[in-house]
Amino acid sequence: MDEDLPGRLGTNMRALRERRGLSQHQMAKLAGIPRPTWSNLESGTANPTLQVLTRVAAALQVRLEELLAPPRGTARLHSVASLTVRRRGAVTIRRLLPEPLPGLEIERMELPPGAAFAGIPHTEGTREYLTCESGTIELSTAGDRFTLSPGDVVVFRGDQKHGYRNPTRQPTVAYSVVAFSPVG
Repeated sequence: MDEDLPGRLGTNMRALRERRGLSQHQMAKLAGIPRPTWSNLESGTANPTLQVLTRVAAALQVRLEELLAPPRGTARLHSVASLTVRRRGAVTIRRLLPEPLPGLEIERMELPPGAAFAGIPHTEGTREYLTCESGTIELSTAGDRFTLSPGDVVVFRGDQKHGYRNPTRQPTVAYSVVAFSPVG
């Protein structure tokens, strides 16, 4: 038998109740149980009957299994080594998001002194945002040239030819955000 079952039950009940923005008193009333019983359940000190658990699950609008399951993690660490990295010549490009977000791509670019690479035009209507974190980065797009210093941002159409270059003798770090145009 799982020794921490009452603790898991309490943690899950509290998290579910707080997500709904309700007090223990309000939830106990919805479940048809005394407020001290609800409090004892949340504290992990109670040994509820199946009938009480069923009422709690109904009040929280979840299955009984969700009350007893190991709590879901609210955060997960992704080490730098687990993030996708690619090279474009001397430039290192690393994705900043460990899982895809539909329609959005965010990348960190490290450009050694003098490094340059051509961006790949995206679908029509795509917008790109380039910001310089450190050093200097130059963006060429549609015949225009922009030189960004730390903190600067340029917004441009990502559906045309563009290129990036570090014109200095110092390393540069920049971030690219691509907001893809919806297809269809």
